[in-house]
Amino acid sequence: MTMQPGQAPNPQRPGQMTAVMRAMAQATGPKVLRIGVVQGGRVLEERIIKQRTTVTVGQSEKAMFVVPSQLVPPQFKLFELIAGEYYLNFVDGMSGRVALASGITDIAALKGQAKKVAGNVYQVKLTDEARGKVVLGDLTFLFQFVAPPPVQPKPQLPLAVKGGLASQIDWTLTIIAAFSFLLHFGVIGAMYSDWMDPVVDDSISVQALADLQKNVPPPEVEQKPDDTATPTPTASATTAAPTKAPSNSSSQSSAKAGQVSDAKAAALSAQADKMEVQLLAAFGGGSAVQGALNRSDIPPVDLSGAAASNTGVSSTGGGLNLGSGGAPVAAGKNGGGLAGISAGNGASAQAGAGAGRDVGGPKGDVSVGTSSASVPVSGADSVIARLRPGFRACYQTGLQSDPTMSGKVTFSVKVGPNGEVSSADVSSNSGLSDGVANCIARKLRNAQFDAPGGGGSTLQVPVSFVQQGK
Repeated sequence: MTMQPGQAPNPQRPGQMTAVMRAMAQATGPKVLRIGVVQGGRVLEERIIKQRTTVTVGQSEKAMFVVPSQLVPPQFKLFELIAGEYYLNFVDGMSGRVALASGITDIAALKGQAKKVAGNVYQVKLTDEARGKVVLGDLTFLFQFVAPPPVQPKPQLPLAVKGGLASQIDWTLTIIAAFSFLLHFGVIGAMYSDWMDPVVDDSISVQALADLQKNVPPPEVEQKPDDTATPTPTASATTAAPTKAPSNSSSQSSAKAGQVSDAKAAALSAQADKMEVQLLAAFGGGSAVQGALNRSDIPPVDLSGAAASNTGVSSTGGGLNLGSGGAPVAAGKNGGGLAGISAGNGASAQAGAGAGRDVGGPKGDVSVGTSSASVPVSGADSVIARLRPGFRACYQTGLQSDPTMSGKVTFSVKVGPNGEVSSADVSSNSGLSDGVANCIARKLRNAQFDAPGGGGSTLQVPVSFVQQGK
C-alpha cells in the first residue's frame, strides 16, 4: 500500500501482504508430524508426514527412516497411530526428552508412567502439543506436531499452451484456400461434364435415322477426257470417235502382241528341242533321261556346256564314272581307299587294333576300431559296422583327388538320450583330407543308436583307411 507524505497509517485497514495471506485457504483438521533427522549436529533430513500414519525406523528398506542401528528391529514403530492418536514407542538404550502436557521429561523417567506392550517396548501417548527428541545411537529424531500444509492446486498449463489444433489454424488463409480450390475444381468439372451438350431428341426413331442415311446423295465422280480420240470437224464425228477409238487401238495392240508371242514361242520351242537332243546324246539316250526331260517341273536350261565336258560324265556308258577319285568301295574286300578298315577282314584287322586291358584307379579299404563310450550304448559297434560302405565311398572319392592318401581319423560322436546323434566332430586326424573327414562325419550324424537314457553318451570312433593292392 502506498502512503502519501504526512499521512498516518490506518490501523483498521490491513496491509497488502496481510490481505494476500488472509485470502489463502487455511488448512483445517488434525495436526501432522514434522520429523527431522540430525547426525553430528547436522540436519540430514526433514519431512512432514502429510497423512497421519505410523512412522517406522530400522534397517529394512521398507522402513520410513532407514537407520543402521541394532537396538531396534528392522521395522520399529517409533510413532504408532492407534485409533487416530499417536503413541511414542521406545526401548531400553534410547534416550531423549519429551515435552508433554505434564512437563518436560526424560525418556528414561517415562518408563514408570509408560505402558509396556511387548518385551522391552514402552509406549506413551502424545498430544498435538507434544514435541521433543529421541536419540537412537548417533542419530537424533526431532519431532513436533504442526498444522497440515495447504493442498497444492493441480498444476495447469497456460492458455497459450493448452490451445488445441483449432487455435493454431489461420482461418482467414484457410477460407481463401478453400474457395480457391472450389473455384478451380468447379471449372474443370464443368469442362469435362456433359451438361452443356445439346439435348438429343428422343422422339427420332432408328428407322427414321436409317431412312435419312439412305437419302444422302452419293458423291460426284469426275470424268477425265480421253486424249486418244481424234477430233473431227462435225459434231456427229466427235460423238462417235470416242467410242470407236478404243476398239481400234485394242485390236491393233492385240495383233502386235500376238505376232511377238508367236515368234518368241517358236524360238523357245526350237531351243528346247536342241537341248533335248544334246542331253540324250550326253547321257546315252536312256529312258530315265527322257522321263526327266518330259517332266514339266524342270526348267529348260542350256546344258550344252555340261554335255561337251567329259570330267564327270561319259558318253559311252549309262552310269556315272568317277575320274581320279579312287576305285568303288566294296564291303569285305581288302582294296584301296576305305576298304581297309572293314570290320569283316578277319584277323588282320584285330591284330592292328591290339588287345584290350581294363585299367582301374586305386582302391581303398576301411577298418573300424573298437569304440569307447562315456555311457554304454547297446549295439553301438554293429551300428558303426553298417556304416562301413559309406565310409569306403567317402575314402574312394578322396582317392580320386589324392591316390596316395591313407591314415586314421577318430570321431567324437555325441548320442542323445533318445539315440539320435546330436554332433559328430573330428577329434584327431592323421593323413586324411578334410573333405573325407567331413564326409564320414555326415554319415555318423545320420546314424541311429539305441537309446542310452539319462543325459546321453559320447562315443570315440576310430576309423583307419589303407589302399588295397593293385
